[in-house]
Amino acid sequence: FVTSFPTYLKILSFLFRVFLLASSFAYLAKTMSGAYMNSMLTQIERRFNIPASLVGIINGSFEIGNLLVIAFVSYFGAKLHRPRIIALGCTVMSFGCLLISLPHFLMERYQYETALSPLENSSSSMSMCLINQSQSSTHMEKQSAECEQKFGSLMWVFVLVGNIIRGIGETPIMPLVISYVEDFSKAENSPFYIGCLQIATVIGPFLGFMLGSYCAQLYVDLGFTDIEVTITLTDARWVGAWWLGVLICGSVNLLAGIPFCFLPKSLPKEGQASETELLSMRNVSLLQERSETQAKRKMREITKDFIPFLRSLFHNPVYMLFICITVMQFSAYIGMITFMPKYLEQQYGKSASEAIFLIAVYNLPIICIGYFLGGFLMKKFNISTIQAANIAFWISLIEYLIYFAAYFTVCENSPVAGLTVSYEGIEQVSYMETTLLADCNSDCDCSVKVWDPVCGENGITYVSPCLAGCTASDGTRKYTVFENCTCVAASGFSSGNVSAVLGQCDKEANCDMMLQYYLILSIVCSLIYSLGAMPGYMVLIRSLKPEEKSFGVGIHTLASRVFAGIPSPIYFGALIDSTCLKWGTLSCGGEGACRMYDIVTYRWFYLGLPAILRGVSYIPCVLILLILKKQLKSSDGKTLKRSPTAMEAREE
Repeated sequence: FVTSFPTYLKILSFLFRVFLLASSFAYLAKTMSGAYMNSMLTQIERRFNIPASLVGIINGSFEIGNLLVIAFVSYFGAKLHRPRIIALGCTVMSFGCLLISLPHFLMERYQYETALSPLENSSSSMSMCLINQSQSSTHMEKQSAECEQKFGSLMWVFVLVGNIIRGIGETPIMPLVISYVEDFSKAENSPFYIGCLQIATVIGPFLGFMLGSYCAQLYVDLGFTDIEVTITLTDARWVGAWWLGVLICGSVNLLAGIPFCFLPKSLPKEGQASETELLSMRNVSLLQERSETQAKRKMREITKDFIPFLRSLFHNPVYMLFICITVMQFSAYIGMITFMPKYLEQQYGKSASEAIFLIAVYNLPIICIGYFLGGFLMKKFNISTIQAANIAFWISLIEYLIYFAAYFTVCENSPVAGLTVSYEGIEQVSYMETTLLADCNSDCDCSVKVWDPVCGENGITYVSPCLAGCTASDGTRKYTVFENCTCVAASGFSSGNVSAVLGQCDKEANCDMMLQYYLILSIVCSLIYSLGAMPGYMVLIRSLKPEEKSFGVGIHTLASRVFAGIPSPIYFGALIDSTCLKWGTLSCGGEGACRMYDIVTYRWFYLGLPAILRGVSYIPCVLILLILKKQLKSSDGKTLKRSPTAMEAREE
């Protein structure tokens, strides 16, 4: 056994490296699935026909799952078999992903409103200007009450519960991995190992968004796609294969947990294992028992000091003000990132796939560069707390002022008859369904519930062929042309045979250029903001006493999740819902997901609410600077009193 000691040390070193590699993979898996879920929120909204506020609840449910078990993990995590708890967490995350994807296999195939493929109990089967269409509409409206009782109408609950379970599974991964690395690595190596783990948290979201971009361009009923599907990627009715990526993420999470099942509960401290400690299993057992006894004693001390620690934190003005800053800034960030794909879709007319891809390529890499440079500068110049606070404040303020340029990188509402323009082509935004009816379609008995847009030759979009006054059609499937459209003629368009084609009209010509300006602005803001993130975090850490750091960071994380992570997507979603001009319709007449927004009001809410939240957050920022300056003057004054002046020193 003595001769095999070096070999045994190599095995222990190998096991620790395996743990680091497995942990990196687990970090990648959890962040990948989180980014993917965020990228698929629009697809989930459309597939289940739910409002954005409910999507916000689904998004915030992940944080609820975290909160349900965070106390248990914090208390018992270090006392149990940490690698196996991590493996269990990965497995639970995988199960949550499976539950999220389950509705796809339980629900009937996706059906959308269209004039070309008649659907049972849907007024879309009578989308053209025909006699007796009102009978179909009446039949649909009578079934509206029954619609909400259908099994499929509540399938989004599976996604909600699955996301909660995913949050439960994610909770133990980060704290237990960090504590395991801290316990069994050299003190000088620990920051390097943790830094390597953080790289995985950068790669994970990038892969998640890229996977989301790919799945969003695949039709939801993959393998069963009807050859008569007439909608395109930019259509508000398009639903991508959201479930496919969820299954892939679940599989990756499951694979990530496997290596942890074979790792030991504890290892000797890196570089400190002696031969005598390993010669006898009895000695090893005694060491483990002693370690567990010390852990229990430490836990009793922590429990005893809980109230004093909490009181000390609440009486720490810098710490409490920093929590206020975090809640407001994090609320703005979560709200914006949650609905950013939808914003790019609605504002610039991009498909969900394109929007997700642009976020992944333009924003994520530059944020990583900013974090790295911010941390490097902090280490390079050995910046003090007051200097870090000033750097974080001024960098954030500069980025905040630049941010307002986003109000100029905009597109105007697309002309939609009865919603954003009148049937005569005059600009007017209306949230009333009655404005969809006009003299040109008064004889058609059209349903105002249908969303089956067509683009007229005059460049105006009409909500349906019927509301465009079209009485005939030519061609097949997506190449169908609706003819004799009286409303197109009524707008003053002079043509012998006024017609319309499927889909909404294209955005204005300069919209693509505005998108490029917005993306460049987004890159600049992301870089500047991320540069100040590390100095700001150092202010939080240095405001705490050494014995309070772990507890203080935990309370800070808890507050940011409870007061920002959970409510922010909900009220952002509710505000976005309030800008909806045209709601979709379920197959039996109930109200579905929003099909079209007033993008001007949407823009003011999406950009304005974060501006207000961040603007208010600068009040506690200024207070922190004043407190730190006062503390610095106080400490300098005490130092001068304790030490002789330069004159006295010379006299001596």
